[in-house]
Amino acid sequence: MKPRSTLLATAVAAATLASVLTGTAAHAQAKEQFFPVLVYRTGAYAPNGTPWANGFIDYLKLTNARGGINGVKVIWEECEFGYATDRGVECYERLKGKNGGASMFQPLSTGVTFALTEKAPVDKIPLITAGYGRSESQDGGVFKWNFPLAGTYWVAADVLIQHIAKQEGGFDKLKGKKIALVYHDSPFGKEPIPLLQERATMHGFQLSLLPVAHPGVEQKSTWLQIRQQRPDYVLLWGWGVMNSTAIKEAQAVGYPREKMYGVWWAGAEPDVKDVGAGAKGYNAVTMQHGAEPNAAFIKEILDKVHAKGQGTGPKEEVGQVLYVRGAISAMLAVEGVRRAQERFGKGKVMTGEQVRWGLENLELTQAKLDALGFKGVMRPISTTCQDHMGAAWARIHTWDGSKWQFTSDWYQADEQIIKPMVRAAADKYAAEKKIQRRTPQDCQS
Repeated sequence: MKPRSTLLATAVAAATLASVLTGTAAHAQAKEQFFPVLVYRTGAYAPNGTPWANGFIDYLKLTNARGGINGVKVIWEECEFGYATDRGVECYERLKGKNGGASMFQPLSTGVTFALTEKAPVDKIPLITAGYGRSESQDGGVFKWNFPLAGTYWVAADVLIQHIAKQEGGFDKLKGKKIALVYHDSPFGKEPIPLLQERATMHGFQLSLLPVAHPGVEQKSTWLQIRQQRPDYVLLWGWGVMNSTAIKEAQAVGYPREKMYGVWWAGAEPDVKDVGAGAKGYNAVTMQHGAEPNAAFIKEILDKVHAKGQGTGPKEEVGQVLYVRGAISAMLAVEGVRRAQERFGKGKVMTGEQVRWGLENLELTQAKLDALGFKGVMRPISTTCQDHMGAAWARIHTWDGSKWQFTSDWYQADEQIIKPMVRAAADKYAAEKKIQRRTPQDCQS
């Protein structure tokens, strides 16, 4: 039998070793930043949702290949929700507490964004809704946890009207013109209506609203109305199969594709590739970027991810419009974490609350974007407590029958029109939900 002192020493040593191992495991776990990924790779919207998800995840893989976020490894988990709002909320509930807690959520659905806007403040998890979601959530004074980074649907609609006015020779030439909005009959499709109505009042054009039921495969009656009304321009606020269907129907009724302008979710390769030459001349506003096969970060993904057999999807889609948008969405999230680390601890895992601060204090200068490989792809994004969007720039690109090409210079949405609308809508939301506007002290927290 061993002496009692030896047993005690052995026990102490074992306990110490266990403590070291536990600490090491905790340290390893503490070096992982969790990114939940809501996706739809199935259903009617899969052709558009899939390349976005592939771009998003490939950029996270690139981030790890670059050494993580100041040494912090990025981990992620997909949750398939098929673009159904109820399933999107289920994904949120399932993932929000995993792996130490979600850094942020990107709903990839305006309907899910609406549903989560009240949950996020309770759970202290920010929502990044780059190019979608609630347009009034630009107002960080009310929407503390929402970040419609790089653009909202009011920005998209405003830029489209600016471009049409330029094509016509000035805003005064819009008087008496007819503009039709063919839109997905959902919160997403309805978002641009207030801005378009405001512009119609200002410039005297006639706005007709033509809703299309989910998923958008039945549009014959809509395009019969267009054939009868012969609007001067058609704006397409579609997603998924609705977009290619609309272009085919326009072709069938003889409506000129060069007079059609899509939102940025209706301006990617899946929307036109099946139509091919029949879609030639069709235009869309961009969320800054277009197809970017020659961008530095795309070449880096091909070199550090796909060349090693670690690509998420087919190599040929890398650099296409929606793939790039997914990568941009991931980059914005990664840089939100990096900015948070500057305040709360470089090389540490950030909580959702700390990431929220990082997103509210983003300072993506052109130099930073260029260093990340986004030169020529994006313009600077700078957020504040009051402005959770950070940029209001867009361009127009046009399908030439085989590829997308930019056909305009940069436009900046008119903040003199948008900001009062944002403020009024945010105040209305705050009154309905009994939310107090944030104080200057809260903005510093």
